Amino acid sequence: MSSRWEYLKYRLPTKQVSITPGVSELLDKAEEEGIKTAWHRYLEQQPQCGFGLLGICCRNCNMGPCRIDPTGYGPTRGVCGATADTIVARNLLRMIAAGAAAHSDHARDIVKVVRLVAEGKTKAYKITDQEKLKWLASALGVPVEDRSEEEIAKDVIEILEREFGKQDEEPLALVKALVPAKRMRVWAKLGVVPRNIDREICECMHRTHIGVDADPVSLLLHGVRTSLADGWSGSMMATLLSDILFGTPKPLKTTMNLGVLKEDMVNIIVHGHNPVLSMKIVEAAMSDEMQKLAEEYGAKGVNVAGMCCTGNEVLMRLGVPIAGNMLMQELAIITGAVEAIIVDYQCVMPALVDVASCYHTKVITTEPKMKIPGATHIEFEPEHADEIAKKIVRIAIENYPNRSKARVYIPKHKMEIMAGFSVEAILEALGGSLDPLINALRDGTIKGIVGIVGCVNPKVKHNYSHVTLTKKLIEKDILVVGTGCWAIAAGIHGLLSPEAAKLAGPGLRKICEALGIPPCLHMGSCVDCSRILIALKALAESLDVDISDLPAAGSAPEWMSEKATSIGTYFLASGVFTHLGTIPPVLGSPKVTKLLTEDIEDAIGGKFYVEPDPEKAAETIINVIMEKRRKLGWPL
Repeated sequence: MSSRWEYLKYRLPTKQVSITPGVSELLDKAEEEGIKTAWHRYLEQQPQCGFGLLGICCRNCNMGPCRIDPTGYGPTRGVCGATADTIVARNLLRMIAAGAAAHSDHARDIVKVVRLVAEGKTKAYKITDQEKLKWLASALGVPVEDRSEEEIAKDVIEILEREFGKQDEEPLALVKALVPAKRMRVWAKLGVVPRNIDREICECMHRTHIGVDADPVSLLLHGVRTSLADGWSGSMMATLLSDILFGTPKPLKTTMNLGVLKEDMVNIIVHGHNPVLSMKIVEAAMSDEMQKLAEEYGAKGVNVAGMCCTGNEVLMRLGVPIAGNMLMQELAIITGAVEAIIVDYQCVMPALVDVASCYHTKVITTEPKMKIPGATHIEFEPEHADEIAKKIVRIAIENYPNRSKARVYIPKHKMEIMAGFSVEAILEALGGSLDPLINALRDGTIKGIVGIVGCVNPKVKHNYSHVTLTKKLIEKDILVVGTGCWAIAAGIHGLLSPEAAKLAGPGLRKICEALGIPPCLHMGSCVDCSRILIALKALAESLDVDISDLPAAGSAPEWMSEKATSIGTYFLASGVFTHLGTIPPVLGSPKVTKLLTEDIEDAIGGKFYVEPDPEKAAETIINVIMEKRRKLGWPL
């Protein structure tokens, strides 16, 4: 165990850190046991670097690091002559590149598995949603009549593999197949139609190398192009192929919050973002063989809970409960009741190993691209998925006798939720057609739609902005859809239950009660923001308008990751007014700030709006939606 608390000044006002039940209790337990969490480490970082917060420090070459003095009394250019505008734009472009790389590399991993299935090289996976495979094939121009699933899948995968590395100037295949024509014309005029996922990311790095692009407008436009390669191709294929492999989600009920852990069972947490691993872990853990083995080791069975986006993946398809979102990963270990936390990649804190060393918990990493010193590494290979999953689950079960029962404390809080709202599931709920939704939008029963996505961040009160913004919007008859850590926050706080309809305005409440659905729809993990794009595409084409004309908006109230930077940019570039609740590192350049929050709207139809106060943000978003309705000639 780590040493007892060294500095009392770093103790947290635990009841003010989060609005989520159970969090303050486990933070108190952490402090009693001398264990630091992300919130404690955030305090230790204060004051954070002012130059970094403004985005005006550059370390892209070894003449630096350079920083620009925002007062104008110190340096106004870096050693190479880069201005604040150039440095801020370069830094933002690198953030977009990293976010797009993370989501698109996730997609590459799914592509690999589908190829193995198509070539008959693995029996661990299969084509589960044949209709979606045929739909995707048809969209890409692949013939489907009188052909086997494997033949269709091979042709689809050959096209999708080229998305990463083709050398021509043609748009990406998924972009050509899925993006509405009105939106494509906007992108073509600006020269931001994406050509190749890896090429756009590589060009980000080239442009931001010393001595290359210094024009903030040019840099930001390439950021738009790179984000679109992520949203409309990389993330899109990750979602589509996951549905094809594991099934397109349908509404189901389960529970959320730390109370899903069990005192008398082997608790395994799956954490990260890639369902290829987590689906097999759940399958292995739920097998009769592993359940009986757990009983032999003194437990009543094996309990699997999700964390973060891989939790969303297994929740949507298997009904696996979720223990929490990103900032709750350490707290799950602090319960003292987790035998193993099995991670793939993204949003996994290296500090998990430090926290786990204070308990019996094993941290098991599984991806060659993601290792943590001190963790147990068991490389996951899709070709041998079943054997490796069983090996990992067995390690967790064998660890159960090492649990210290005296140190176990599981908060009892948990909430029943309804999740699994793919676009197909929403259409099914509406009777197979968008017409009921369009009619409800036209007549004002539903005023608009807002997609809330993104992370959680210790800079702000945990889950407060997610929940507050959501409640304010549904009160005004605005349907909320979303993904990622927002989806978990909304679920934990009762907003993903059909009973939450009572919190909605009269129009939205009436529709939710008629359909038996919540006023907030859980659409999946963060790559599944692509589902929101598909929904916007369908609405825009049905109404014969551009996406930018729809009474819709996006929000990332507590964002923190580079992936969120890419997501926000591709929403903006798709024509969506996009709210950010934590301040991006751009304020050191008034020019870049103005470009992103004002000027870009005229060119592309969307823009960023930054507002940390969720109540003020809700008011602005509502006003934007009402103005969109006014322009469409719809009643207010």
